[in-house]
Amino acid sequence: MIVATAVCPHPPLLMRELSGGQDVAAELRTECESALEALAARSPDVLVVVGGHDSSGRRTERLVPVRGYGGTGERVPPERTLPLSLGVARRLLDSAGYRGRVEMATVAWDASAAEAEALGRRVADRAERVALLVMGDGSARRGTRAPGHLDERAFGFDEEVRRCLSEGDRAGLLRLDPVLAADLMVAGRAAFQVMAHALAATGDPVGPEVLYADDPFGVMYFVAVWPCGSF
Repeated sequence: MIVATAVCPHPPLLMRELSGGQDVAAELRTECESALEALAARSPDVLVVVGGHDSSGRRTERLVPVRGYGGTGERVPPERTLPLSLGVARRLLDSAGYRGRVEMATVAWDASAAEAEALGRRVADRAERVALLVMGDGSARRGTRAPGHLDERAFGFDEEVRRCLSEGDRAGLLRLDPVLAADLMVAGRAAFQVMAHALAATGDPVGPEVLYADDPFGVMYFVAVWPCGSF
């Protein structure tokens, strides 16, 4: 059973060694750590991380891909590193001091509704107390200097995601259009919908809260916490 869920983004800058002397991601990182503390406070037996990637699948613990994003350290082949979404999650869990059992999985950026539902149900059907951490960004087209340049449709799309997260609206997340999400370079659409499906049998979250919603680099980042029931 799922006892709580949280949403965090996965920009490489959340890895402290990539964020520069002024630590431009300090506020975002702090809110992510607060979300992880909220998950830990529910005393889960296992924390399941779901993040986007080119393909879906279970992921074993591997190295965080710092070198691939401009950091220093040992050069290792891609097959020995975690995908970015899970690598950022691993680093956040370490910085928050989380020492519990962690399992990781990816969901393809273009996953179908059926695929997202299947993964969500696999997470939800576990007998253990599960905390679910979902790693996903909003649109990367929120400004002329954004990775995907400006697309005015991004603002309405991201506002709908923010509303869903703030209100605990699972059905709203399931209505997100995958074609529009792909046009807007939304890295979290499939992961958000996995979360919505995972909570289908749990009921609406109690006291959903958005801790952060902003686009400091032209990409929309959300941090949210959804406690579940009275578990």
